[in-house]
Amino acid sequence: MRLYESVFIARQDISATQVESMADEFAGIITSAGGEIKKREYWGLRSLAYRIKKNRKGHYIMFNMETDPDTLKEYERIMGLNEDVLRFLNIRIEEVEEGPSIIMQSKNERPTRGPREGGRDDNHGASSRDDAGEPAAAKEDASKAADVPADKSDDASPSSED
Repeated sequence: MRLYESVFIARQDISATQVESMADEFAGIITSAGGEIKKREYWGLRSLAYRIKKNRKGHYIMFNMETDPDTLKEYERIMGLNEDVLRFLNIRIEEVEEGPSIIMQSKNERPTRGPREGGRDDNHGASSRDDAGEPAAAKEDASKAADVPADKSDDASPSSED
């Protein structure tokens, strides 16, 4: 038997209890054929990236399961016939991850990204302005002018016009 991860999206207008009973039905297909559901997660009602069959949201369910390929084909066939399932995706995996999936982890538990690469600064593409909103180049010019000694000012220097 092989390990698979299966995610399906159910219509937004059915209740969460109906989604759970539908997930129980799909899990029954796997277990009745000798397979095993290793992990099951209800991700909740989430917005879709684009409309699917006039739906803007969907109930997401994820299974990690161990089954044979013939049972998986039957599972996919029944999911395709169910009108409440908008989309599904089944992929083969090497091992089941321990603990909750990345979707179920709270934001503070998720790993953070490292610094961006590609030559961009910490402002992530923002213009080079300081905290006061002034351009950084203007600030540098002002600091250079302040470094000029008082006796070297433009008024005291001899000019070639005299």
